[in-house]
Amino acid sequence: MNTLLVTGSSGLIGSEVVESFSRDGWQVHGVDNNMRADFFGPGGDTRWNQQRLVASLKNFSHHELDIRNRPAVLALLKELKPSAIVHAAAQPSHDLAASRPFDDFDVNAVGTLNLLEAARLACPESPFVHMSTNKVYGDAPNEIALKELAQRWDYADPAYADGIKETFRIDQSKHSIFGASKVAGDVMVQEYGRYFGMPTCALRGGCLTGPNHSGVELHGFLSYLIKCNLEGRTYKVFGYLGKQVRDNIHSHDVVQFMRRFIAAPRSGEVYNLGGGRANSVSILEAFDLIASISGQPMSHEYVDQNRAGDHICYISNLDKMKAHYPGWSITKDLPTTFVEIHAAWLKRKG
Repeated sequence: MNTLLVTGSSGLIGSEVVESFSRDGWQVHGVDNNMRADFFGPGGDTRWNQQRLVASLKNFSHHELDIRNRPAVLALLKELKPSAIVHAAAQPSHDLAASRPFDDFDVNAVGTLNLLEAARLACPESPFVHMSTNKVYGDAPNEIALKELAQRWDYADPAYADGIKETFRIDQSKHSIFGASKVAGDVMVQEYGRYFGMPTCALRGGCLTGPNHSGVELHGFLSYLIKCNLEGRTYKVFGYLGKQVRDNIHSHDVVQFMRRFIAAPRSGEVYNLGGGRANSVSILEAFDLIASISGQPMSHEYVDQNRAGDHICYISNLDKMKAHYPGWSITKDLPTTFVEIHAAWLKRKG
């Protein structure tokens, strides 16, 4: 039987991976210690998701393990020798990283190295999929010429009409402490592929979203925005007139790409994993879309200060992904994604 190891298994992407591969008969082992609750408080708690997975999946085993614990990581990989590894555990917040830089770097950089070396020693032939981030580009995308439209910023340079490619530079820009720690992990994943010949890839995610996201103000743009609408909370818009743009990809489509990479892996690859132009949305546009679904107007306030290192407009170019894995494409559009997230919050609210 194929065995899959998933870190961050109670989170948005991790839990989607767990369910998808479990349904296909894989023996899935999840690693998670609910660090999200420590980072973000009760709103970020993922125990509900862990308990749901354990209760509903016969071939899923949960491991309460901190990826910073090197001896424990080495021992687990040596014991399991998984057929594939999906590394989705992370400290994901720009703002929090600045106040907890040691925790941020130890999770994002050192934790990734722990897993890579453990995999090299135990199962170097097993595909290793790492959830990186588009924040490895820092704020360099803000240097692209932009045009201001009624509700969004967009690229004025036609070279970026289809978004940002993987060849875009990652240095000489402001990343945030979080972005810098993710660069370290991203480059190390590439290096284990290029230097040791291991089948690895770093997926530079845009806004990853879906119904199982425990979105909070510091992380989880769409999930948190929709939760605010549902509960009548005021959503804070940080700078850029609320016209900042993100391309959003449903966790289902993320997992479908991972499946294809695991089935036909390459060494040391990077992919810009997002929703592309078709799934791009500004905050103002997102307000209108959720209001049309819920029937409730969006309450918001404007803070005339953007987050440090934040992107004004970011759209992922998906050409490389589709060229390497032509069977993959976006299947969940924005309205569908919004409806699913809204329904999930309603269900959790009871």
